[in-house]
Amino acid sequence: MNMQPSRFDMATSAHLPVDHPPVKFGRIGVLLLNVGTPEGTGYWAMRRYLKEFLTDRRVIEVNPIYWWVVLNTMILPRRPAVKGKAYASIWNNDRDESPLKTISRSQAEKLGAELGGVDGRIVVDWAMRYGHPSIDERLKSLKEAGCDRILLAPLYPQYSAATTASACDKAFQTLMKMRWQPSIRVLPPYYDDPVYIDAVVEGMKASLAKLTFEPEIILISFHGVPKSYLMKGDPYHCHCAKTKRLIREALGFDTERVMFSFQSRFGNEEWLQPYTDETVKALAERGVKKLAIVAPSFAIDCLETLEELDVENREIFLHHGGEAFAYLPSLNDGAGGIRVIRHLVERELKGWI
Repeated sequence: MNMQPSRFDMATSAHLPVDHPPVKFGRIGVLLLNVGTPEGTGYWAMRRYLKEFLTDRRVIEVNPIYWWVVLNTMILPRRPAVKGKAYASIWNNDRDESPLKTISRSQAEKLGAELGGVDGRIVVDWAMRYGHPSIDERLKSLKEAGCDRILLAPLYPQYSAATTASACDKAFQTLMKMRWQPSIRVLPPYYDDPVYIDAVVEGMKASLAKLTFEPEIILISFHGVPKSYLMKGDPYHCHCAKTKRLIREALGFDTERVMFSFQSRFGNEEWLQPYTDETVKALAERGVKKLAIVAPSFAIDCLETLEELDVENREIFLHHGGEAFAYLPSLNDGAGGIRVIRHLVERELKGWI
């Protein structure tokens, strides 16, 4: 532990003129960022969340006038009730919040405890791109706590403008309003980082060892984006393909045994293919009886993994002839997950600590 006095420790009233306004500086902030979550499963909570999400121009790139009509006449009147039921099936009723929020908080607390032993100036916090706690409020909180250097850590291993860029946009909008801006760094995508790949594979092996069957196929499912984003230059598909290859190689499995696909498509536009639900159905219909799915693009298990993969795609597989299905959990706030985040954060803080 660094025991030398920090700039924050020395920024006391004794070092300032008597008429100087109160000021805090010298701390180092780390802000973990994830997509977001509704505040409840009811209609209006879901509607607020979906409206914020679906009005993000990084997420929906179609003509804004056309989209306003579709969103307000077709989607927002109906979709909140449907999604609310899905969220209710995975809701953390003890805390009255989604698992994404529960685990995000735990990640920040565990990382903060570990990094506190490295440098006492470090403050770790967490925020959501959509919903609460917002990026705006947590950035302001870190600044008010004396953080004049802040690492934004979007927990998206594979870069996409719809995720990483959107989160950064929101942070930069907050910075535009600040008189005294903190210095900012952004965690790069880590789709091929060896520590990340090792942790995913280690977690997969541990989960596979607990199964009562051996999967014939392991399907690696990534969150989808419209194909048009790829054609415009978004690197997401390439990042996903490399992650899949590195995982397969680390597992030592043949190419035929490890497949990858894209889930969670929305609307009528063509998205990245192959689609997860169609792939699961096709595998069952061709005679595959035992299937496991893993979703390494998610740092935390959420609706898209706990409900869409573990419930919806399980039902698809079993309904079309499959016999055994398993969803392999994300890294979450387990030892492997915290090890990855700490490795990435300490790497990006070099020169500051």
